[in-house]
Amino acid sequence: MPQARYRLVDTRTTPYYHCVSRCVRRAFLCGVDRWSGKNFDHRKQWILDRIKQLSSVFAIDVCAYAIMSNHFHLVVHVDSSAAKLWSSDEILDRWLTLHRGPFVAQKYREGKVLSRIEHEALSTYAETWRARLTDLSWFMRCLNESIARLANAEDQCTGRFWEGRFKSQALLDEAALLSCMAYVDLNPIRAKTCKSLQTSEFTSIRERLNLFANNSKRRKRVCWLQPLKGEASTNRVAVPMTPADYFALVDWTGRVIRKGKRGEIPPDVSPILKQLGVDDSSWVNYTRFFEKRFRRGVGTLSRLKLLAERASLHWLHGQGKVASFNT
Repeated sequence: MPQARYRLVDTRTTPYYHCVSRCVRRAFLCGVDRWSGKNFDHRKQWILDRIKQLSSVFAIDVCAYAIMSNHFHLVVHVDSSAAKLWSSDEILDRWLTLHRGPFVAQKYREGKVLSRIEHEALSTYAETWRARLTDLSWFMRCLNESIARLANAEDQCTGRFWEGRFKSQALLDEAALLSCMAYVDLNPIRAKTCKSLQTSEFTSIRERLNLFANNSKRRKRVCWLQPLKGEASTNRVAVPMTPADYFALVDWTGRVIRKGKRGEIPPDVSPILKQLGVDDSSWVNYTRFFEKRFRRGVGTLSRLKLLAERASLHWLHGQGKVASFNT
């Protein structure tokens, strides 16, 4: 039986989540549809542009993404502390870039004089919107609804574009976060739609690699994605791994998956796995079958039990497998 989203997303337990949305009937509505023969690859750019816009509005950072022909993956960080520092004016500006808002908000934006009652109503709206700007469900709603409307308008039809509500997994520790990011970044490799990270279109790993190469040539640019450890951004929470280590880890994992065998661990990767407390065979298996082996949460047994307790559940899928992954 489906669980209420507030029971599945608990930022007290972890701010990191893996989200997946799939097209209705898992049809290739963002790629080449074999039934109609039409190519809908341009819709991938719609999704990416909308993700970028929403990440600049919400207090939600994107750690990794992969946009495929019939689904997409997001790894996000919910930064509740950042939203608490936003002024009421900033909240209004952010929310009203996405929504028209009530009449009193439009009146305030136009610089018109508000009565005391209207000011109180506006303050109430601002606090409601502050909560929504840290709400993962609202983020995904704003993303999926807009894409569905654009696609239906293009197809001149009505009805569902996505198969249902998005799926989410709580990422409860560093090993879970980084293995999920690698799993997402390697989606095109596993699907055999590309042969290298540099050619995997509409993935965060390609965007990070391109940015890293440009910055190495002293063309400093700030990435809209959540920064990796050591990247220039002092006011944002960073993913706990340096770019060089993350690229090496994902590159090795991708080569293993593509060849179908483990082989020898490179000297620069072995210390990374030890730091995460994961052995090489477990790492490869879980970055290949991340969604199948875990459902609502990924992490140590103690963190999974805490998540289950806060969600009023006795047990979570994957608790029996977690000992072989992370100790």
